[in-house]
Amino acid sequence: MKSIAVYCGSSLGNDPKIVADATQLGETLAKQNITLVYGGSQIGIMGTVANAVLENNGKVIGVIPEFLKCKEIVHDDVEEMYTTQTMVERKMKMIDMAEGFVALPGGFGTLEELFEVITALQLKQIEHPVAVLNSNGYYDELIAMMKTMIKKGLLKEKNFDMLIIETDIPTLLARMRNFVPNVTPKWITAKN
Repeated sequence: MKSIAVYCGSSLGNDPKIVADATQLGETLAKQNITLVYGGSQIGIMGTVANAVLENNGKVIGVIPEFLKCKEIVHDDVEEMYTTQTMVERKMKMIDMAEGFVALPGGFGTLEELFEVITALQLKQIEHPVAVLNSNGYYDELIAMMKTMIKKGLLKEKNFDMLIIETDIPTLLARMRNFVPNVTPKWITAKN
């Protein structure tokens, strides 16, 4: 696994543990020679991860839409920065450049990106690992919601199990490296 797309907030939030985990993830990516592919901002959790990679001599690739350049403040220290016209193009570019995907805490955009790649994995459009770093219990309620989806018959447990969920960064990356897709395709039939 040579590159990981990290999805996360453009705000810092108010939990220092989340910021510390973002820093640790960036440091670990750099030390393991894994390129960070991310949203191109120098602020928020995004900037925290990128700074940690850069401070540890790692490689960072940023992707940012033109209209967000002013709002999110493009990271000037990232040498490889791609500009897209739309958010859709940004997401596609990040997916194309990554061999794995990790969601850190974030808002609506982070959830959208996470669910887009886990759905693509479920539909066999990608075969790369998708993971959640459940920093300080941030995703506990979302994980509970996914378990409700299983209980209500709207999500196959086998597909849920493809999502790597960890609180420990070295364990998360080890599981991503050893990931083998085991997809139960969702084909719509009269019986479903």
